[in-house]
Amino acid sequence: MLDTDLAMLYDVNTKVLNQAVKRNTDRFPEDFMFQLTETEYENLRSHIVTLETGKGKHRKYLPYAFTEQGVAMLSGILRSKKAILVNIAIMRAFVKMRELIDENEELKKKLDLLEAKYDKQFHIVFEAMKQLVQKENEPREPVGFKIKKK
Repeated sequence: MLDTDLAMLYDVNTKVLNQAVKRNTDRFPEDFMFQLTETEYENLRSHIVTLETGKGKHRKYLPYAFTEQGVAMLSGILRSKKAILVNIAIMRAFVKMRELIDENEELKKKLDLLEAKYDKQFHIVFEAMKQLVQKENEPREPVGFKIKKK
């Protein structure tokens, strides 16, 4: 998640959030938080349809992105009641996302088992389909009026 999005959720300025993180840099290794490159930021901005204009609407520094662990670490440095509630909600969302991924992994395993079980039976069907496709690709006699050569 980007620092601006997290700041909005925590109801603080992005600058305040980033200052709190900078005061606690030892809590945020590279796998918890990283700064976007200029190219990544430009690509991100190109996806945004409307850009706000006016004083204070443009970033002076490139944004930071936080991983799940980085978001969890924010609860230790942002101690407001709102920060705690938001962090709980975000952590629950991450847990739900992992559950969905695990459920899909289980479904994938079941499909793989079914494929292995019925592969021999469907092999005949697939072979017949391949033969039909090959026949369609064979060259045919030209169609149309033929002029006899003298």
